[in-house]
Amino acid sequence: MNKQRILVVDDEPRYVRAIQVNLEARGFQVITAPDGQTAINLAARENPDLILLDIRMPQLDGYETCRRIRNFSNVPVIMLTALSEPNDKVKGLDLGADDYVTKPFNAEELVARVRAGLRRGASVNPEEPQATLTAHGIVLDLARQRVWVDERPVNLTSIEFRLLTELMRHVNTVMSPEVLLEKVWGIGYEGEFRLVWRAIHRLRQKIERDPSHPERIETRAGSGYMISRE
Repeated sequence: MNKQRILVVDDEPRYVRAIQVNLEARGFQVITAPDGQTAINLAARENPDLILLDIRMPQLDGYETCRRIRNFSNVPVIMLTALSEPNDKVKGLDLGADDYVTKPFNAEELVARVRAGLRRGASVNPEEPQATLTAHGIVLDLARQRVWVDERPVNLTSIEFRLLTELMRHVNTVMSPEVLLEKVWGIGYEGEFRLVWRAIHRLRQKIERDPSHPERIETRAGSGYMISRE
């Protein structure tokens, strides 16, 4: 069985080594990059299963690195940050990161976040290899994890894909933020409603004709979000 590969990007060797030791001890294969440009090249060439990406790096920081990787890859990205301000974390999520871990981090928490990210980024349920969901001009291919909107291919991150999948599995049903957090992000994110709001915002930028007046993902005040059949 092939080991899952994690790309660790950080300009501080002590963090890289600590992460590498902990992940390899748990059966992962680790590849490393000391800077953003090297990380972009490795992400394109090696196709890792998940990226751990530091924010504060010289020349090309984690934000810009994540943005460029998102131009060609949907790989799950977890930001490593010493920044504690919520806006710094939100910026990473807006650029396509799936999660973040604040330095200094607990090794067990980091490994748990990696495993959760891999689960979210995994391919589809094997019980539904040919399943396709359609609604409101959206075609979602679960088997190949591809999305078309008005016959136009749309590139989504793993979180965005899972969020859209949950909404489209329950067409014409209002999904509360609590339920979406549990289904998409999993255990440990209770009350993190900002994650849902920001992910909905990113989805609307990609699938709505006019994101400022959304027609596909409706907001039901005080209740949650819904995709209608038409």
